[in-house]
Amino acid sequence: MNKKNLTKVIELRHRLHQYPELSMEEKRTKETLIGFLKEHTKLEIRDRGRWFYAVYRKKEGLKNTAFRADFDAIKMKEGINLPYGSRNPGVAHKCGHDGHAAALVALAMEVDQQGADQNLFFLFQHAEEIAKGARECREVIDEEKIDEIFAFHNRSGAPRHAVQVIDGTTNFGSVGMIIEMKGSPTHASQPEFGKNPAYAIARVITKLEKITEKPSSQGLLLSTVVGVEVGEGAFGIAASEGKLLITFRGEIEAELEGLLRNVEKMASMEAASDGLDIKISYEDRFPVTSNNKKSVDKVRRVAKDNGLTVIELKEGMRGSEDFGYYLEKTRGALFFIGNGENHPEIHTEEYDFPDEIIETAVKMFKGLLK
Repeated sequence: MNKKNLTKVIELRHRLHQYPELSMEEKRTKETLIGFLKEHTKLEIRDRGRWFYAVYRKKEGLKNTAFRADFDAIKMKEGINLPYGSRNPGVAHKCGHDGHAAALVALAMEVDQQGADQNLFFLFQHAEEIAKGARECREVIDEEKIDEIFAFHNRSGAPRHAVQVIDGTTNFGSVGMIIEMKGSPTHASQPEFGKNPAYAIARVITKLEKITEKPSSQGLLLSTVVGVEVGEGAFGIAASEGKLLITFRGEIEAELEGLLRNVEKMASMEAASDGLDIKISYEDRFPVTSNNKKSVDKVRRVAKDNGLTVIELKEGMRGSEDFGYYLEKTRGALFFIGNGENHPEIHTEEYDFPDEIIETAVKMFKGLLK
């Protein structure tokens, strides 16, 4: 990689790190990235509001390949002393999306300067953390007739620069279920005259483990209670409203959907048995991210050609990734690049994206163009 380009994108990464923005609020981040690309490349820029993509068009009839990077930050304070530390209190780039975006900018610069034998689309995506970004951006797959799409995610615990791959499910699908039950209030001294949702909610929680552990399941299914709210905390009034929040994860999309239907049915029965009204809604829906084997084989080949260690993952990550929305529309692969075996984990205050793997990512992306 051109060393001047590398120096510039590292400086860009630090600038992005200084001004992190939460999902759906990434206005400055997007403007910074577009401004940098306009200054340093001649690529066509397609601004789509909350997101954008840059285009290198060779000619019609050639393969259309896309590369995607996310650019949102998370709610977390900067827990380490950095010269480019976050200037937005309580918000920080602790998942490395600043590095993902910088690496994709670096690829765009290299392609702009050196050319390529196909049409390339550099997709800069918002709101990955809340599963809304790719759901909006995926329309570009059909609009530009994308044949294949790639992305990487940094990963702590793996040797620095090592490439981790897996065929099929690379990230579990997940969704947050919100179960709201409503009864009727009464004085705490006369609970028999009211309808208290606490007991039905407790029964739902108790039955979650059994309903999740289906012997017939081919993939892993998980349920995690993330919140319970019952009543208003007034000692003279029996609870009449309650809310249960559960995150469900699944390795296989169809099995995850089946689990959700079973929990809906079970919760509705428990509510009905106590004469309660029930409402069930969902948030943060991530599909299963399922890699195409031919695309993963390309990743393996490119990594080996570049002398990088290839690590075959035995199972997909339980954490979710909205890259799966793209893979529902076209083939492609998400792979991982190691931050270092002892590098702080993502989503911790001590984490910072290692600049050294930007060049590794660019090598991988450039190799995937051949």
